[in-house]
Amino acid sequence: MSVDLALTLLLASTAAFGLAVLSAVAGFGGGVLLLPVFTALFGLRFAVPMLTLTQLSSNGSRVWLNRRHIRWALVGWFAAGAAPLAVAGALLLTHAPLSPLKRVLGVFLIAVVGWRRLNPHPGKPSDRAFAGVGAASGLGSALLGSVGPLTAPFFLAYGLTRAAYIGTEATAALTMHLTKIAAYGAGDLLTTQVLLYGAALTPATIAGAWTGKKIIGRISDRVFVLLIEAGLVIAGLLFLTGLA
Repeated sequence: MSVDLALTLLLASTAAFGLAVLSAVAGFGGGVLLLPVFTALFGLRFAVPMLTLTQLSSNGSRVWLNRRHIRWALVGWFAAGAAPLAVAGALLLTHAPLSPLKRVLGVFLIAVVGWRRLNPHPGKPSDRAFAGVGAASGLGSALLGSVGPLTAPFFLAYGLTRAAYIGTEATAALTMHLTKIAAYGAGDLLTTQVLLYGAALTPATIAGAWTGKKIIGRISDRVFVLLIEAGLVIAGLLFLTGLA
């Protein structure tokens, strides 16, 4: 292994660890923030499938660590909407104009936080509504690598917090990422190099998920929700400014 490649993987592993901790605490954010890092290191078309591999280990770890609190009915409805749209988005990845979609998503995320501040007790969405959430997430995630912040307001409105929120969101995301991996393979985006780099980053993401699990047990539900809302605003600004 060359020195340049070793340094690149060290930087990527450090970022993957730190942002896996963030994802384990807030339920999202790692993918959004890892995308610009991976894009700078590897290029966008290479970064998106590689990010998906990293998210498999990150989400898989969160699923296992919070397995007793998962709401399986929500996961089922989410997967029903996410799987077909994730396939469509993955096949469109090589041609889709990504910048306009990112800006729309950025406006949406910031608007959601404003709406939650004005309406602190929103109506609880039905289980079936998560099929629509999954469809939007599957398409956006396949094109942008990660849209975890998109799902957060809906899981919060359902009343999930801490372990139930983290475990359910991670399980829903895992079903989507598995679908994307299969579609990326069909579209020749899942190269041997992508697989090797993804495997190299797996230990860092697992360690980050474990560390985040330890942190989340020490914060209150109120602080947890505030952290998520802050993450939504930051993610929205990153999308709007083109940094994510």
